[in-house]
Amino acid sequence: MSDHAVRRVRLVVSHVALYLVAAAFLSPLVYMLATSFKRADEVFGSPPSLFGSVFRWQNYSEAFEYLPFGRFVLNGFAVAVCGTIVVLVASAMSAYAFSRLRWRGRDGVFLVFLSTLMIPQEVLVVPMFMLMRWFGWVDSFQALIFPWAFTAFGTFMLRQFFLTIPEEISESARIDGAGAVRIFSHIMLPLIRPALAVLAVFTFINYWNSFLWPLIIINSVDEKATVPLGLQLFFGQQGTQWNLVMAASVISMAPTVALLIILQKHLVRGIATSGLGGR
Repeated sequence: MSDHAVRRVRLVVSHVALYLVAAAFLSPLVYMLATSFKRADEVFGSPPSLFGSVFRWQNYSEAFEYLPFGRFVLNGFAVAVCGTIVVLVASAMSAYAFSRLRWRGRDGVFLVFLSTLMIPQEVLVVPMFMLMRWFGWVDSFQALIFPWAFTAFGTFMLRQFFLTIPEEISESARIDGAGAVRIFSHIMLPLIRPALAVLAVFTFINYWNSFLWPLIIINSVDEKATVPLGLQLFFGQQGTQWNLVMAASVISMAPTVALLIILQKHLVRGIATSGLGGR
């Protein structure tokens, strides 16, 4: 067999393997989408089938009627958007300070700050709850936003991106009379838009999918619950309407899918360049 034929066989095998892996990842999503259109008595029907006898579009409207799911979506969207904005602002400013500004102990402070990534969230839940109680923020939206908005992940990623920008750009702006604030806001931020898009997507998804912290900090579930906490309410003592659960799950995926589509261009570029190189 010639080298060309061997390469074609390897190419075909690799593509088949990728398609199989993609099918394995997509199969739960396809099942969820198909089940969201079934009748309740057909979800666990025998023999099992992917699609029901009819497509019940009413499942989506009934999901909003079964629980105040619309409020949960609005709460989750507001928390995720506000949290993402806070994270982007805080991470960009701290990353600029750690990469471009020179001050005593900068590298040591950055290492200590970066080491917080090794602490799991479960360890921080109890002291964070006590801090929120001291602030009087228990059962409030600000308690859902601010405790996890100042993490080292975004700072580290944006810092690595800042380091890929030539120092001569900052020096030229400084010679023209621009200060640190103007260089940061008018020169550096536009250059790191791809990295900001990546961080925005990751942060929005983290806030949107957060379950443990809202479960602990929120008491007024009917008024202030987010989407993951609201989905848990579908599992009640009177049974579970699985078709409504799947419909609500599909609805909960819509904002993240829309965000990925909107930021796709910047996301691909940011993933390809973030964290590579540096000084």
